[in-house]
Amino acid sequence: MKILKSRTLSLFFTVLASTWLYSGLVFAQQIRAVATWPALADITRQVGKELVNVESLATGVEDAHGVPIRPSFVPRLNRADVLVLIGLDDEQTWLPALLEVASNPKILPGRPGYIDCSLGISVLETPIRVDRAEGDVHPKGNPHYLLDPVRAKIVARNIATGLTRNFPQHQQSFEKNLKAYVAELDNWIGRWEKMAAPLRGVKFVDYHPEWVYLADRFGMKLVGSVELKPGIEPTPNHLVELVQQIKQEKARLLIYGAQNPRLPQQIASESGIKVVRLYSGGGNQPETDTYIKWIDYTVRTLVQSVS
Repeated sequence: MKILKSRTLSLFFTVLASTWLYSGLVFAQQIRAVATWPALADITRQVGKELVNVESLATGVEDAHGVPIRPSFVPRLNRADVLVLIGLDDEQTWLPALLEVASNPKILPGRPGYIDCSLGISVLETPIRVDRAEGDVHPKGNPHYLLDPVRAKIVARNIATGLTRNFPQHQQSFEKNLKAYVAELDNWIGRWEKMAAPLRGVKFVDYHPEWVYLADRFGMKLVGSVELKPGIEPTPNHLVELVQQIKQEKARLLIYGAQNPRLPQQIASESGIKVVRLYSGGGNQPETDTYIKWIDYTVRTLVQSVS
């Protein structure tokens, strides 16, 4: 009986050790991906599935152009096989310095591991001329294209292309996953277009120019911004003019996100406009922890706000 028990335990530990070893090999073989934003991280997971281990640098609640740099970012970037980013200089104020310190040539601009998701995107608000007197103007155009789910299909394709470029042995898996995810997006886009019907023609004010792609997709009309110019806080005169404009245009919503709520609430008390807090980064709460859930939450919240 003791011999049988000993053999049973030996077999158990052998199987357990084999399982640990196999799990370790699988983990070691995973593609180490770092994304700048949670929504990009999620789309990367949808395309890579079990083949990728994805981390996001930002959490989704930060100012899009001023993500606080944390010490943990450097080792993540140093170990990464690929870097997935928005591009269009969206990360220009914080990412280049991190890449320099991380010393990982695989993910530098122009290298195979650098996956710029803006390739092929129809960019809005591309400036005719770049002048810093006009504020925080993006020379390559507005980078907040992820708020348009139709453009997100191009993002998924860019990620699949980038992963295949670096790991061609998994091309079939990436293509299969991409096809399934795009089909799922198409299904949701049809729902969102029906759901968002009440938003068509709704006039709104933003704090920072983050909502142009969503407005373009669902037919909303921007009539003004809290910021005097992109990235420049308003003057008292600008706020007075904005309140007058809101009343004249009968604007219904003021959308802000990472900014301090003080000014939106002040404007609301003086104009009667409804204030809605929505983040343009996604992933900042359980109901927005995937790209689809983030867009669904955003559309539903806006529709409820005008109902």
